[in-house]
Amino acid sequence: MALVDLAVSAYTYFAALSLSQQLSILFLGPFIYNVLWQLLYSLRKDRVPMAFHWVPWLGNAVAYGKDPYGFFNECRDKYGDVFSFVLVGKVMTVYLGPRGQEFVLNAKANDVSAEDAYQHLTTPVFGEGVIYDCPNHRLMEQKKFVKIALTSDAFRSYVPKFREEVLDYFTTSENYKMKENNSGVVDVLKAQPELTIFTSSRTLFGDEMRKKFDHSFAQLYADLDKGFAPINFALPHLPLPSHRKRDEAQRKISRTYMSLINHRRESGDIVQNRDLVDSLMLNSTYKDGVKMTDQQIANLMIGILMGGQHSSSSTSSWYLLHLAEHPEIQEELYKELTTLLNEKNGDIFDLTYDDMQKLTLHNHVIRETLRLHMPLHSIFRKVSKPLLVPNTKYVVPKGHHVLTSPGYAMIDDKIYPNADKFNPHRWDKPIVPENSQTESVDYGFGAISKGVSSPYLPFGGGRHRCIGEQFAFLQLGMILATHVYNIKWKFVEGQKMPDPHGPAKIQWEKRQTCVL
Repeated sequence: MALVDLAVSAYTYFAALSLSQQLSILFLGPFIYNVLWQLLYSLRKDRVPMAFHWVPWLGNAVAYGKDPYGFFNECRDKYGDVFSFVLVGKVMTVYLGPRGQEFVLNAKANDVSAEDAYQHLTTPVFGEGVIYDCPNHRLMEQKKFVKIALTSDAFRSYVPKFREEVLDYFTTSENYKMKENNSGVVDVLKAQPELTIFTSSRTLFGDEMRKKFDHSFAQLYADLDKGFAPINFALPHLPLPSHRKRDEAQRKISRTYMSLINHRRESGDIVQNRDLVDSLMLNSTYKDGVKMTDQQIANLMIGILMGGQHSSSSTSSWYLLHLAEHPEIQEELYKELTTLLNEKNGDIFDLTYDDMQKLTLHNHVIRETLRLHMPLHSIFRKVSKPLLVPNTKYVVPKGHHVLTSPGYAMIDDKIYPNADKFNPHRWDKPIVPENSQTESVDYGFGAISKGVSSPYLPFGGGRHRCIGEQFAFLQLGMILATHVYNIKWKFVEGQKMPDPHGPAKIQWEKRQTCVL
């Protein structure tokens, strides 16, 4: 009763105030509470130091969303490798560096949950029942279902398809039309998403699905990608234009995939190992006997292509831009490629999967681009029970989140000298990470390296490590080699290395070896 009486008295007092006084309290109250809460939080010796923020609930979302690494730098200078900040109502405990990667990525499944951290972000994008919209053991089995498309035999069959798609894009795209033009200008941030969609869909989902894709599909996946904006971390269903585009893109892509699945079901045209679509239709029964529905298969296909398209389009865009700035490395790549092909008395049509492993500098360019531009700047988990930060007195409470950033470690001058410089030759000598681990573990989809303390983790680590790493290197390698063999390029006049949002225009011209 005392609390009720207090509430009634407070309301009576508030109601007696003038309108201007009431508005002042309503406006200032949350800010005052926010500052007092942070003060009390800072007095606790068992809590990680927190970056100050003025705006309640929103916290540091603007600074973090605008420039994550810059925000990490600022906080690291003040607090060290371990600190926390508020992101749209969620307390994020950050642990930077290789030790932080070990803390977050190799945390026990009972202590942290990727599903609870990402589900509200990924479900509107991929659909229900797949990726993080299911228990962890289901996700591990889904990865196993997909592994059939990521074997060495599959990769060998993909090489000519990658090449054909790139050459076809050079022929038909308005960006090139090489049978009509000897030179031109292209915005790589528009071209590469299209090209990677075509190459990925052709190899993973087969010729029939590829024919259903046109240039608009790259835009649909771009609309899906906007579903991972920081605001969606807390409010993924706000009536925003970007959310409407995301949802419409998800429906259109899902219908496209379902049309092929339904056609094959109805016609009985399902062939083992023809493509990943057939493989999933035939081999997607969980260990407990539950089968994936066709809609879940379509949703998983969205997730598979989304992961590959996002990372490969970004990486291929960046290496084209860096090479526009470094024509001398372009020529080194050309020499490496033509030397190999001349030894075979062949041309770009004779390049094989086994040859790709011999193109050392090509692989170093990809590796260096991924180091500078890891597609995901943050990896986080939701804490399931109080979690002690190793070698500290800090405890992360249940319900908070832990976050690490392999991408931040990969641009750290303390680890990579002149880390902001694009230098593929830094990989000429093997880099052996300190405290590297060679022990492997099988989470249900095949053995992978257990160690996550390496300063180079462009594909993440632990049970949620991306299984498409080898596919990505092959796809990126073939796209790069086909570009290098057929064209050389530079920035258009006045263009410099752009920010991630462009424009990013390059001037290309055919080489003498161009096959078009």
